[in-house]
Amino acid sequence: QVQLVESGGGLVQAGGSLRLSCAASGLPCSTYVMGWFRQAPGKGREFVAYVRGGGSTYYADSVKGRFTISRDNAKNTVYLQMDSLKREDTAVYYCALSRAKSGPYYFMSAYDTWGQGTQVTVSS
Repeated sequence: QVQLVESGGGLVQAGGSLRLSCAASGLPCSTYVMGWFRQAPGKGREFVAYVRGGGSTYYADSVKGRFTISRDNAKNTVYLQMDSLKREDTAVYYCALSRAKSGPYYFMSAYDTWGQGTQVTVSS
């Protein structure tokens, strides 16, 4: 059974940085797409970024230039480096795994396994 466990969330001031980690177990994920989504209070879950097995990346416009997704296949782990954080980045961040052969991978429906989420709170 595949499990994804996020870590690294917390409270940070606007303009600060955080790095989220997502450790996968039960399946080598190096060839699959891994993504990050987030859900703010009272809102639906939205796409943040994904990384393909080969390392190519794709970002939501709202985070482009501020967030960086990466992966360490030896550790079966995906990261989300978040810089220049804004209050509107406050949300629960979820890691997800897609074993779909084709996307688009910015849709939740492309993902079959989800982590439990980690809270990120950005204060002014």
